[in-house]
Amino acid sequence: MSLEERKRNFEIAVDECDGKAGVIVSVSDQNLDTALDLAQHAQDCGADYIVVHAPVLSFVHDRGEVLYQYYKAFCDRLDIGIAMWSHPDSGYLMQPEECARIAELPNIVAIKYSVPREMYVQLTHMVGDKIQVSTSSEDEWLDNIEELGWQLYLCSSPPYHLQTRNDKRMDEYTRLAFAGQFEEARRVRDSLDPVREAMARTRPADKPQAFGKYWQELLGQVGGRVRPPMLELTEPEKAAIRDVFGNCGLNL
Repeated sequence: MSLEERKRNFEIAVDECDGKAGVIVSVSDQNLDTALDLAQHAQDCGADYIVVHAPVLSFVHDRGEVLYQYYKAFCDRLDIGIAMWSHPDSGYLMQPEECARIAELPNIVAIKYSVPREMYVQLTHMVGDKIQVSTSSEDEWLDNIEELGWQLYLCSSPPYHLQTRNDKRMDEYTRLAFAGQFEEARRVRDSLDPVREAMARTRPADKPQAFGKYWQELLGQVGGRVRPPMLELTEPEKAAIRDVFGNCGLNL
């Protein structure tokens, strides 16, 4: 998306939520000035939070202070909440100790921590209730509520890929878990296994974006086409997805 498209996307999200839900938008960009510009626009248009991906840091082997100053730059300019985001796509993983130090900054309220479980467990224990720790894996969400007391599932596609307007089983098992009804929550969670398996079986390894968009179309959402250099699905791939979608048990 272009810079102007991203800004317009923020505005639409705020307008559509219209106070009914909090709005978090990603301002991640490899250019710091661009990310700061997007962050300011997010705040100005009424978003409640931003999420900022850790930058690619070529040839930097001692990253702690660099990362601290990077996130401090956003805190120095904004009043809204900020979520960190660490993912292997950066070329490294932010270490729990680095995250815990950044969590001391004002405005830092959460982290999307796409790392091995032992790392996010360590960070959860280190920061306590200072920030909300989350990871993108829906497979681990229920266990993390029960074992780690997590309250936040941050920024990933399962809430809109595994659910429809008339079938909100992820929401249902989450609410059951928050209420301490873990056995019933597991029963509801496990009932979504056919959906998870259908997606995993037909998602081409080189076309996750195109798959996600097509799955949205089948759900009755708006997906659309991907843009170059992303690859489009072939007609046989779409046919295979339609076949498993129709038998996965989602109630449209």
